[in-house]
Amino acid sequence: MSGVLSLTVGADEGDQRLDRWLRRQFPQLNQIAIEKMCRKGELRVDGGRVKPATRIEAGQQVRVPPLPDASAAPAVVRAPRPGTPSEADAAMIQAAVLWKDQHIIALNKPPGLPSQGGSGQGNRHVDGLTAALMFGYKDRPKLVHRLDKDTSGVLLLARTDRVARGLSEAFRHRDTRKIYWAAVAGVPHPRMGTIRFGLIKGGHDSERMICIHPSKVDQTEGAKRATTDYAVLDNLGSRASWCALVPITGRTHQLRAHMAELGHPIVGDGKYGGSGQENLGDGWGAQLGGEISRKLHLHARSLTVKHPITGEMLTITAPLPEHMARTWETLGWSERDVPADPFAEVL
Repeated sequence: MSGVLSLTVGADEGDQRLDRWLRRQFPQLNQIAIEKMCRKGELRVDGGRVKPATRIEAGQQVRVPPLPDASAAPAVVRAPRPGTPSEADAAMIQAAVLWKDQHIIALNKPPGLPSQGGSGQGNRHVDGLTAALMFGYKDRPKLVHRLDKDTSGVLLLARTDRVARGLSEAFRHRDTRKIYWAAVAGVPHPRMGTIRFGLIKGGHDSERMICIHPSKVDQTEGAKRATTDYAVLDNLGSRASWCALVPITGRTHQLRAHMAELGHPIVGDGKYGGSGQENLGDGWGAQLGGEISRKLHLHARSLTVKHPITGEMLTITAPLPEHMARTWETLGWSERDVPADPFAEVL
């Protein structure tokens, strides 16, 4: 029997069901055992009783009672890694490396590649391909945050446990600055502003977030406050615009839901913009038509964080993925014409 464990939910592990998170940490546990621990009050989150379906957040403390098989308790809060990636996948993920040193690896995550595994995905996700990113180290690098499957751009991995803890703390306490680029339907007005709608999961699609007016967030069960800064960098008449987005909070699908609520969904976003809606101008409609790709046009352009070992400020910038680069060329938008941080003058 193992002793009582107190585990911290990682920065990239929040906003998921407790039972699913627990089974990833302890594969020997089944659903019946988890439900029994909850009923008896042995399994607790931040000291409180919970249900298997309770959603956990990054930074919360999970108390786990003694388990039958001590050898199964992981040294790190992560399920066992999948096998060795194929040569093609290894070459793909290595080609995505933007920058690395002895402590950190920065990737330009391709669109369509999940950060972590899920049902039916096998090991073809960033977390499952880290064996190809060891570069002489004995341990695989560790994810310290995530990007949605269809979102491309800067993704950091830590090469040691010490660095993973430091970066996780930085993300948890929002000591990072992330700037996303997106093509959106229409042109937001004003051209620079802040979106403060809260978010809650709802409807028949449990993965879709619904916006809640800021004045109603505290009265809406399950709603969480969310804040996004945006700035229009360029536009094509009234049909589409190039926006920089900064997520002040880090909620699921925050940028996609917020821009749709504003009436300017991100191009290619079938979940929030309607995959069949053509954009004829003045906002709404997730598709521009013609030669514009139907893929999601959302890219984590840059990430700034204090290096946990050297203390220096590190800024990583990722080139646009192929489908977005083609759109930018078609619409006549140039990276040379915009500032790296359009919000710098108002900070």
